[in-house]
Amino acid sequence: MPSKRTSVMARSPDRDQHDSESSSDEDSIVNEETVESTPEREKVKDRSTPQMFPPPPLSDTSSTGSPPPLHHRSRLPQPNNWDHRSRQEITDITDVMQNFHPYSQPPDVTHNTAQGGRRTAADRVNRYASSASDDTMGTGTGRWKVSAKIQQLLNTLKRPKRRPLPEFYEDDDIELEIAANPKDPNAPKPEGGCMSPAIGEQLVVPSGLPRSLEAAITRYGNGTFKAPVATVLDPNGKLTSSLTYGKLLSRSHKISYALLTKSFSKNGDTSLKSGDRVALVYPNNDPINFLCAFYGCLQAGIVPVPIEVPITRRDAGSLQIGFLLGSCSVQVALTSEACLKGLPKTTSGEVVQFKGWPRLTWFVTEHLTRTPKDWTPTPRLTDETPAYIEYSTDRDGSVMGVTITRAAMVKHCRMLTMACNYTEGENMVCVLDFKREVGLWHSVLSSVLNGMHVIYIPYALMKVNPASWMQMITKYRACVAVVKSRDLHWGLLATKDHKDINLSSLRMLLVADGANPWSLSSCDQFLSVFQPKGLRPDAICPCASSSEVLTVSVRRPGRGGVNATGRGVLSMQGLSYGVVRVDQENSLTSLTLQDCGQVMPGCVIVVVKMDGPAYLCKTDEVGEICVNSGATGTQYWGLQGLSNSTFKVQPLGSDGQPISDAEYTRSGLLGFLGPGGLVFVCGSRDGLMTVTGRKHNADDIIATVLAVEPMKFIYRGRIAVFSIRVLRDERICVIAEQRPDCSEEESFQWMSRVLQAVDSIHQVGIYCLALVPPNFLPKTPLGGIHLSETKKRFMEGALHPANVLMCPHTCVTNLPKPREVHSDVGPASVIVGNLVQGNRLASAQGRDMGGLDEESDSSKKQQFIAEILRWRAQCTSDHILFTLLNSKGAVAKVLSCSELHKRAERIGNLLNEKGRINTGDHVALIFPPGLDLICAFYGCLYIGAVPVTIRPPHPQNLQTTLPTVRMIVDVSKSVLVLSTQAVIKLLRSKEASNVVDIKSWPSILDTDDMPKKKLPVVYRAPTAEMLAYLDFSVSTTGMLAGIKMSHAAVTSLCRSMKLACELYPSRHIALCLDPYCGLGFALW
Repeated sequence: MPSKRTSVMARSPDRDQHDSESSSDEDSIVNEETVESTPEREKVKDRSTPQMFPPPPLSDTSSTGSPPPLHHRSRLPQPNNWDHRSRQEITDITDVMQNFHPYSQPPDVTHNTAQGGRRTAADRVNRYASSASDDTMGTGTGRWKVSAKIQQLLNTLKRPKRRPLPEFYEDDDIELEIAANPKDPNAPKPEGGCMSPAIGEQLVVPSGLPRSLEAAITRYGNGTFKAPVATVLDPNGKLTSSLTYGKLLSRSHKISYALLTKSFSKNGDTSLKSGDRVALVYPNNDPINFLCAFYGCLQAGIVPVPIEVPITRRDAGSLQIGFLLGSCSVQVALTSEACLKGLPKTTSGEVVQFKGWPRLTWFVTEHLTRTPKDWTPTPRLTDETPAYIEYSTDRDGSVMGVTITRAAMVKHCRMLTMACNYTEGENMVCVLDFKREVGLWHSVLSSVLNGMHVIYIPYALMKVNPASWMQMITKYRACVAVVKSRDLHWGLLATKDHKDINLSSLRMLLVADGANPWSLSSCDQFLSVFQPKGLRPDAICPCASSSEVLTVSVRRPGRGGVNATGRGVLSMQGLSYGVVRVDQENSLTSLTLQDCGQVMPGCVIVVVKMDGPAYLCKTDEVGEICVNSGATGTQYWGLQGLSNSTFKVQPLGSDGQPISDAEYTRSGLLGFLGPGGLVFVCGSRDGLMTVTGRKHNADDIIATVLAVEPMKFIYRGRIAVFSIRVLRDERICVIAEQRPDCSEEESFQWMSRVLQAVDSIHQVGIYCLALVPPNFLPKTPLGGIHLSETKKRFMEGALHPANVLMCPHTCVTNLPKPREVHSDVGPASVIVGNLVQGNRLASAQGRDMGGLDEESDSSKKQQFIAEILRWRAQCTSDHILFTLLNSKGAVAKVLSCSELHKRAERIGNLLNEKGRINTGDHVALIFPPGLDLICAFYGCLYIGAVPVTIRPPHPQNLQTTLPTVRMIVDVSKSVLVLSTQAVIKLLRSKEASNVVDIKSWPSILDTDDMPKKKLPVVYRAPTAEMLAYLDFSVSTTGMLAGIKMSHAAVTSLCRSMKLACELYPSRHIALCLDPYCGLGFALW
């Protein structure tokens, strides 16, 4: 310790400095206590005067172990005045400090020097206490007055620190889990027998088919070198470039040679060898360069990893692509000259380092030197070596690399060749992304194996001319087209281009997303429109596929007969329980599914349970489709654990034993097997949302949302549906892009209809429905919605929606039960309960308002709200109660206590004289928001009528709003309608008569024509439990609820709000709530 001690309340300048600079309490204690005295420090201390208080904590929740905040400190009186203070003041503070033991270790008050050991952070108060008592009692002259703030601080410190919330209220995990996953005894259960594996026909390889893709390029590149392999349209629809098989052979050889001989590393060594991985970065309008690079890699034995072109440094999902490239040890990226120019660059001209990506060498695959004549590609690698890696995205946005071996690639091409009847020289039109999945398998691999010609339609052209792919079928007499159902939909809308289209040459229209619920209507509509244009019904071929198992099934082109195609009308309710049940054709709650074709040749398919061990499903049970064939992925590159659970599944029979030694691969598709080996898909594992024990498919929800007038509100059908976990259960969120010309009112009307549609069709509530501006959601490279990035932004609060409708009350049904405070539980029982269970009884209770005391205040004698108004009209007659503002913010009308009372009396006379109202009759008040409604309400109370406030119908939307008004009038059993002239005119208009019969309304009275007489007698309810008014509200799902409010309830509610919100007569409150129900009406 420094040799010259200062009082506990004194603070030297160097202490202030240390306190302000240190970031933790440990620092400040070291600075104050344990540093040895130095001459410099002694000089500073000599100059200092004891005049600073230690800062008090801000509240009683502050921990004594937290660093003190710096505040302006008040000065103490000078030392020469201290003798005149009484002894009591000092013993007060010292007694408090002596008795204060907030921590288990008692303070050492006998030693006040640093030699006694360094104090911990928690001992700061005791340090102050001990030095205070030494100073005052040792000298006998240290007397001072303790300020109220310091005394308050010490009293606060006497109380124990507030404990963390879980100790007050501990969730009962088991109860909440049970509530989130209730077992419905009436839920349908599967009744069929255990399914048998579905076996595809034997794979028969056509005799003339090349044995591999490299052999195919060599054969066609030499034999038919002038035959085209690919033709690309530019964004204007012109045929810009074409590639022949001869050019494909020579260019792929050049790339292969360059990859194996070029020095990519700085030390001059050849960096690439057979088996290494390289990234293929080509835009979607450049399939020719992609083809050459892909086959160049295959011939060099190098493994291509096709990825999307990064647009900016922080693309949606860029980090995950970088993780894939890093795990694959990719060091070189192949690209085209045009693509390289378009990539973002640093100031030095190099390609920027994309977020999360490894450092890459960018290599342009165009304009390469000729290969030496004596050079030949490396000998063919074994069949089990990787051919290429296709990226796949998980539901949380994680990107995995599915490894496809050379054997699987070739076998899959042979299976597609047999199933689709591909032959040499056929023309194919491809609209899909050629870098992955169906686009890659058909337009890059199978087409080359068969020597076909593919016409590629870039996505940019499809946006400008949606009928371009049909025009190419007509021009080239194409036999095959590979599309998605969205292309069929947009093609239907391009009606002006339909006249010259002829689809008679098309023998196969492959629908890549045939598993989606909306593909059926697209296929049906497309067929009905284009059958007169030559399209054959048996040419439409939906298929099911995934990156892990490649093609699961495809409908065979041109096949007729009983089980060639199939469709089922299934119960949504049954599907939500994982059970297949047939429903009526036109039922709102049914889902019509089309088949995705038959099992592929040489494949075996089983359906296993979605949860738990991989038991085989029953024949009428929905599960995950698993495939066993030599043509599936083998692993997620570098992710062994995940690979085993996906690519090495052994289905179990009902006896719990594996059905065979064969290993199956999970497809991620949910469905069941129909008659004749037809595969039906009704969802995907990534889109599955389990809400309150029932399963819902995101695509089904999207289809329902799209059915609610999509063209009018939703921008290009862009909708994202996902679930988030709230209170141990999943909650559904729907995010959609709204059209630019949508008003807020229209948007909320549409959102309300969506909630009702989803509730009635799926029997599930939507937790959050949000609308964002057009083109606002993060996009995938092909323009779709990047779902995982959308969910991420939603969770981070970075989505910035234009309109939001949150409905937690309709879907969070497993709230924890409130803890009950039992009256017979004494203090001892509570202590025992705490010790045994480790929790506290928790309850929430507002402050007591006290009863109505007849003696205390004249205003409290008036128990009912109408009586309080009459009392105020006498005592504070000129006090302004209401000021109504118009749309420009100017004062439109004011209403004082006496004016409200007089107008209420006149309305009471009107109801008595013209309405012949009896006490207890219900009166419907249909007024626009304003002061007339308030006057009418009190007018009803003055004569004992029960008012029912109702929002008037919207003049522009009578069709939907007027029936609600009529329903409330009927349900409330109102004998009279009270309204203004304008509203009455609307109710009796011709437009309204088309919705509701004018003659069916009860009597209608106009408040614009009122008698000016005083009310002879004001009604007073005999008991406070008599009905005061009815509070009707319509929920977001369209449910009407009415609440009876008694006079006692009204008075209690008003008094409670007055106390809680401190509503004094001098207060001004701005109300932006409608005065029809709930809190809005009560505040008005």
